[in-house]
Amino acid sequence: MFVLILFLHPACHFAQNISREENDSIKVYTLGEVVVTKRIDKDEVTAVDINKNNANNVASAMKVMPSVIFDNVGSRNEQTVFVRGFNIQRVPVFIDGIPVYVPYDGNLDLGMFTTYDVSKIDVSKGYSSMMYGANTMGGAINIVSRKPQERFELDANAGGMSGRGYKAGVNIGSDFGKGYVQANFSLLNRDYIPLPANFDTVPLQRDHTLNNSYYNHLKTGIKAGFTPNSTDEYTINYIYSHGEKGNPVYLGSDPHMRVRFWQWPYWDKQSIYFISSTEPATGMILKTRFYFDRFKNKLSSFDDDTYTTQARRYAFNSFYDDYTLGGNIELSEEIKDKNTLRFSMHLKNDHHREHNEGDPDVHIADNTVSVGAEDVFTLVPKLTFIPGVSYNLRKSISAESYDFVKDSIISFPNNTNDAFNAQFACYYDISEKLSANFNVAYKNRFATMKDRYSYRIGKSIPNPDLKTERALNLELAGNIRAAKNLNIRPEVFYSHLTNTIQPVSNVSGDLYQMQNTGSSFFAGTDLSVKYTPVKNFALNAVYSFIRRNNLSNPDILFIDVPEHKLFASVRYTVARKLMIYFSGEYSSERINSSDGARVSPAFCIANLQVTYSFAKYLKAEAGINNIFDKNYSLEEGYPEAGRNFYAGIHFNMGK
Repeated sequence: MFVLILFLHPACHFAQNISREENDSIKVYTLGEVVVTKRIDKDEVTAVDINKNNANNVASAMKVMPSVIFDNVGSRNEQTVFVRGFNIQRVPVFIDGIPVYVPYDGNLDLGMFTTYDVSKIDVSKGYSSMMYGANTMGGAINIVSRKPQERFELDANAGGMSGRGYKAGVNIGSDFGKGYVQANFSLLNRDYIPLPANFDTVPLQRDHTLNNSYYNHLKTGIKAGFTPNSTDEYTINYIYSHGEKGNPVYLGSDPHMRVRFWQWPYWDKQSIYFISSTEPATGMILKTRFYFDRFKNKLSSFDDDTYTTQARRYAFNSFYDDYTLGGNIELSEEIKDKNTLRFSMHLKNDHHREHNEGDPDVHIADNTVSVGAEDVFTLVPKLTFIPGVSYNLRKSISAESYDFVKDSIISFPNNTNDAFNAQFACYYDISEKLSANFNVAYKNRFATMKDRYSYRIGKSIPNPDLKTERALNLELAGNIRAAKNLNIRPEVFYSHLTNTIQPVSNVSGDLYQMQNTGSSFFAGTDLSVKYTPVKNFALNAVYSFIRRNNLSNPDILFIDVPEHKLFASVRYTVARKLMIYFSGEYSSERINSSDGARVSPAFCIANLQVTYSFAKYLKAEAGINNIFDKNYSLEEGYPEAGRNFYAGIHFNMGK
């Protein structure tokens, strides 16, 4: 039974494995893609996969991808991912090629982003296009929105879940020839997370309804496009996300962990962006992106678990008000059917403003410039080379902090960092059934504002002089069609990091500091298998192994990424109406503290989903997550949900 569970998880289809019928079911907004060449085997999760896996937000949608580790950051109740050991500060998040990560710390709560308007999620690992711009040291995540393809489309769903939760979403769109319009609205709310029956209660958690674990997410957006001819396209996009959430308190055994009584009354993000593509001459394409992205939130810290008073020293109301203003221009040209040259320039201004209630605002601002070029060169039809280079420059404009003892604003000295990046890829089709690729990428990441300037609620010492992180990423991979219905993709990777930025404890008393700790390495392997012996039966399995070591300071451990991960699924279809998914996931233990003090044990859980199509436009689904009610955690002291149920209905008129 244990072995069977390990090999079952909702299907994750990669680019080379998706059937045309499935991939065409929701049209991809191609202007939102960042494509070097179709030959590059990026991992992607499509809208079809998202629906099958009942993935309500971007973080959960990515669980089934190789080398992508899902994490629930307990101390902030944020859902995030790691890609081959790199967090999203080093693998930044884009929507339609627009950077949307928070300017201050480079992070993003992916749980806040619902998936109802997503056509696919692309993940580039190690090697990523220079056209993304700066800070893609470990790759890039691009969330690509959807686009209408018929005169009238309506896609709506609604459902409920354990924990007094519910969801609802609607997409409506129209393609009327010379243009199109798309609008969407979604809600995802839950009052609490149900805990497993064998969870041992403690004074701060006396029942099996996880305290302060609520969340409420709202997202809406609109897209309008003008297509005057077959080569040109101009679009304007607007996205608004509003979130509210609580933060479960720490329930573990580490005496050094501070118990926080935190809530976020609002977590709001707005993005407005313009994307265009024109063909000024035959074989030449000019693409532009201009954007304004704003992030505002409020964090309230309370005295105790009643969440009513704020009289103690650690109680406060903190406000963030950030924005990013930027744009990029990309020019590509085909030369004699063998070369496609691309050039890009990115300009980006990040501004962070914060204050605690009653204190004055402090401002931090950076300018970042990136110029890049890459060439797709086909030597012979089966062999392609892709070299690329870029130069990035980050310059601080202002950096302030509030000294509450002197009741005054202090300024840090301005600082500047620059970095060269270079990479090379080789793709070779050995035969119709076997292909191979080798990638090498030398990439960099600038330290975030928070890395350089934050006191982290009195626990840290700022370090404005942090140097740029660097990584040399290598990958050797293959794609094997071992049989007509069997596809295997093995990958081996190695990353050597220098100037690694990590927290160093006890720098002054019990205070820590973000420092460049020297050299490190990340190394591992991925194995993806898809087997479809008959039309109505499919088996998918994804295994990842990764090891991360700090070579210069072995006692400083990397956190939150297990060495072993396994996702797998079995899908069975009956008479084209009833689909059954039995799934499971395994994760080895995770270290949650850089000194190894907190460890989350290994776990294995199983899931089940059943979908029934009543008619062409209507289907219903129901499922069970964590069937065996496993008591587990991704971070020590922050338990995950026990057995929980969901059900819903989906109406789709059009593609």
